[in-house]
Amino acid sequence: MIELRSGGLRAVVLPAVGGGLARLDWVGNPGCAGALAAEPVPVLRPLADGVAQPLPGQLACFPLVPWSNRIAPGGFEFQGRRITPAPTREGEPCPIHGEGWRMPWHVEARDECSVVLSLYRRDGSPFAFTAHMAYTLSDNVLRVTLKVTNNGRHPLPFGLGLHPWMPCPDDARLRAVADGVWLSGADKLPAGRSALPPGWNFCGEAPRPLPSDGVDNAFTGWDGKAQIDWPSRRLRLHISTDMGYYILYVPPGKDFFCFEPVDHPVNAHNLPGGATAHGLTVLAPGQDLRRTVRFTVEEIA
Repeated sequence: MIELRSGGLRAVVLPAVGGGLARLDWVGNPGCAGALAAEPVPVLRPLADGVAQPLPGQLACFPLVPWSNRIAPGGFEFQGRRITPAPTREGEPCPIHGEGWRMPWHVEARDECSVVLSLYRRDGSPFAFTAHMAYTLSDNVLRVTLKVTNNGRHPLPFGLGLHPWMPCPDDARLRAVADGVWLSGADKLPAGRSALPPGWNFCGEAPRPLPSDGVDNAFTGWDGKAQIDWPSRRLRLHISTDMGYYILYVPPGKDFFCFEPVDHPVNAHNLPGGATAHGLTVLAPGQDLRRTVRFTVEEIA
């Protein structure tokens, strides 16, 4: 475990477990006398205490590289070739979340408030790549920068994202602009794009409660800015990024939800119009793609 501290935040990074975060905590506002929290307040759902060999799905956050969410089990056609990634999760027929979340990452550099990790998959197939990820804390901000380089012999469409897990869905209030949503079929792949249902419209001035009957969909037309309030916990999280989609996952009856900043929707490789019409970036051999997400934390008065 690598612990990072700066200002009012503490983060714990697990390089060996998908390069993910074990926790991100608010420990108080050091600029205000007496404002240090009596106990750390989890900003993201923390890894449970006492887990000796954690799985990526138990973490607070993990990277999505070289794609986000699901690709159809049969893969996709690109430039006359059939590209078929293998399934990446037991019991799941779709390749899901890319490969970075399943691999140990290496520590390239670190200090008390930042760490740089790397993942080398130059022999990967069909995606051969190198990835770098930097976690940097500064006062009340966590900045995560994720970069991928195509090390393969052919151009391929790449995509990136993060998969944070949030606590306390019943208390959470969300504001995030969108102009539509991809509705899913029974296979959890997009079946068609729709206008926002009333209960899924988080575009207003004030953050809204999450839908109690559940959602697991990709939202389009995002401006890269989101606000999540937990009024009872007196905590606010701002998310900002250079990506234009988000996936909202709110399973009914669970004590967590996910707000995932991504640069392409589910199964974008197979959507009408081609991969690049839905946020994916074609990288020639040696080219790279970089995305950044900022998590800014503040107390609600």
